This record gives sequence, C-alpha cells and structure tokens, in this order.
Amino acid sequence: EDPSSCSSTQSSVAPELPGFYYDTEKNRYFRLLPGHNNHNPLTKDSIQHKAMECKRLRLLEEEEKQHQKTTRAGLNSSVLLQKRQLGSLTPTSYCRYIHELKVNCMQRRKIEIHSPDSSVAGTNNFKIIVADVACERIFTVNDVEHGGCKYGIINLSGLGKESLTVEMYDNLYFTNRKVNSVCWASLTHPDSHLCLMGIAETPGCASLLPASLFSSTNPGDRPGMLCSFKISTAWSCAWCLNPQADNCFSTGLTRRVLVTNVVTGHRQTFGTSSDVLAQQFATQTPVLYNGCRSGEIFSIDVRQRNRKGQSWKAIRLFHGSAVTSIHLMEAEHYLMAADMAGKIKLWDLRTAKCVKQYKGHHNEYALLPLHVNEEEGLLIAVGQDCYTRIWSLQDTHLLRTIPSPHPSSKDAIPSVVFSSRLGGSRGVPGLLMAVKQDLYHFSYN
Repeated sequence: EDPSSCSSTQSSVAPELPGFYYDTEKNRYFRLLPGHNNHNPLTKDSIQHKAMECKRLRLLEEEEKQHQKTTRAGLNSSVLLQKRQLGSLTPTSYCRYIHELKVNCMQRRKIEIHSPDSSVAGTNNFKIIVADVACERIFTVNDVEHGGCKYGIINLSGLGKESLTVEMYDNLYFTNRKVNSVCWASLTHPDSHLCLMGIAETPGCASLLPASLFSSTNPGDRPGMLCSFKISTAWSCAWCLNPQADNCFSTGLTRRVLVTNVVTGHRQTFGTSSDVLAQQFATQTPVLYNGCRSGEIFSIDVRQRNRKGQSWKAIRLFHGSAVTSIHLMEAEHYLMAADMAGKIKLWDLRTAKCVKQYKGHHNEYALLPLHVNEEEGLLIAVGQDCYTRIWSLQDTHLLRTIPSPHPSSKDAIPSVVFSSRLGGSRGVPGLLMAVKQDLYHFSYN
C-alpha cells in the first residue's frame, strides 16, 4: 500500500458522525465548525493537512534511519545472486530487480549550488527543471518574488565530486514571463537551444533561446534571442528530431496546434476541439502526439497539409480526464499518458488499447510530467500531494514513495530528473529533486 495515501482510520475505529471528527489519540469526538471561521482549528482541510504532515515527517524519519524496505517480499541482493547462479533468473530479470534494489536504497543529500553571481543561488523557488539528452545540464525556471520567472542552467559535472556541488549560471534579462512548458531544441547541434512557452499577460509568448545565453563566457559574445512571437495561451511545446520535419517545433495552444519552422518561418495550424496540454514528436516519423484537456490523445503527421474537419487525426485515444503528460516509448509502439484523475496508462498504439495502468499517482488539477527510464525499467512521477513515486515498468508495481523534504503545498510540488548518468557519460546515477529553493540528489547506495 502507498504509505502516503490519506485513507482515514476513523471508519475502523469509530463510526463517522456528520459535523464531527474522531481523534484516535484522545479517543473522543470533536465538533467541526464551518471552514470560514478563522479562529477554528478544526476543519476538514486542517485535519487532513495535519494528518498528511504527520505521515510525511514519519516517512522522512524512517528514511533518515535507513529503514527503507524493499517492496517485494524476499528480494535482496544475496537472494538475487543465488537465483542467478542457479539459473532461475534471466539476465534481463536480474538486472531489473537490481535496479529496483538500487531505487529502494537511494538516500537524500542536499546539493550546494555555486554561482558566479552570489545573488543567483538559492534565492528563488524552483518551478521547473528539465535535463538535456546527455543529462549534463539542467535548465531551471525559478519563480521570482516580484512576479515572472528567472531562467538558468545548472552544470551537473560537479555531482561526481565528494563535495556534491553544482555550478549554476543564469541570465537576468529574461525575467518578466511566467513559463508553462520548456523543452530542449537541437538547432545547430544537440540541445543547442531552448523552447519556452508561457504567458506574459495576454496574449502569451513563445520563445526560442540559445543555451549559450546562460554560459559563463564573455557576455559580449552571447547571441540574442532566435525567435519570439505572441500567441494565445500556450500550454505545451515539443521539438522535432526527425529530419523530414527539420528545425520545427510545436506549440500546444487553446483549441489549436501550431507547428513552426524556425529557419523558414513557415507555420502550420491544426484546429482542435480542446486545449492541448501535452505534446511529443516521434523520432522515427514526423508525427506529433498531443494530449488534450478533453482527455483525447491524437497524432498528427506534420508532412500533410492541414484540412478542415478531423480527418487529419490519425491515432485517437481517450482518457476520462484532462491529459497532463505523454511519453512515447523508445520503440514508438507504446505511449504512456497521465491525466488529472491521477491515472497513468500505457497504451498500445497498434491496437489503440490500454495494456497497463500504474496506480497510486495523485493529481486533480496540476500539469505534472512523467519520467520514464526504459534502460532501468522505471517510471517516475510527482503527485500534487508532493510525493515522488517510482513504479516498475514491467509489472506496474509501486517500488517506492519518496516524501518531499518540505511541507506539502501548491507552490512546493517537487520537480525531478532521473538518470543513470547525471552529469554525462561519466556521471553518477540517481534522482535529482528541486523543491522550494533547494536541490537534492538521491544517489544509489
């Protein structure tokens, strides 16, 4: 059972009475007053928040004491080694179980962030962190106190050192926009630029920035913004790596999809019946997958001309709630999707059917991403309850639930990156978590 679930024990101790709540410690009922009474500490929200905070602190204490246990009965390194020697485990299964053991042994360590500008590090709350393909750099979006966002890049090469420090560089010029979505773009070389979608006021704004803006080189040598244009509210973005749609990125807008070639300036618009909250391009074909607020997931072949009606939609899948994140698996036969009902489903694109469902995720309103590591067979997602959960891709088993180091709140939902090579090819494995003003590394034991 997910240890962070807030199932009340009241029903097993005492019957529920309308207008009252039962305190298990004091073994008595207390009256609940209306929630608008500011002087009344006993409201359903305050009681639930107190219970969640107690569980969070208890889980943190267990993790600090290294009481984290494996979620599979009888699974430990000696048993796995013995089964492997006896030939009862295939090499693939052995590797998968070893990765599960590593995940359960991850321990949290706080990272010290160094910056050439002493005013940069640790001054604003992290909102989004996104790693490049090689996991050498992390692009960060930080909320600023006076409004807007501050962007920066963290170099992860320092993670392999004993001091566990990283270098952060940012450019204070771009500070006036709220960012909804970010993706790395490969224009001149792999991960050379960044696509940012956000809202300045109304309308919104889409920008393509060179990553060198955030380097530590001479500021006079930095290139300017490659492109920026005003659009309606932008929810999502994706960059295409297929050569048949070279130099193109997509923007998910209110009731439409906009595909832009940044070199020629050519644009294609595809009308939709709902807001497009999540996007990803396939790499083997120039096909764009879109997840909508209506719960629909559909694909677009960007080589064809847009036509009126819905005939340009190829694959169509349906969730019962707004789709907040999609991830196309490596072979591109399967698609992972999460929605605002807290459901995570694995779809077979060839049959348009759901083949697996991962339970335990919590979401009701937030645009929360999915993180899939097929190499190690893991699925990672952060819920709006601020717990980070890790599942086995193979059998949907919930392997670990990691509490946030900070109390749960809407503005303190962690943003994470998971990789077996944080910091590049010679990097260190583990989970990187950004929450509030802090950065944490959960390393393998």
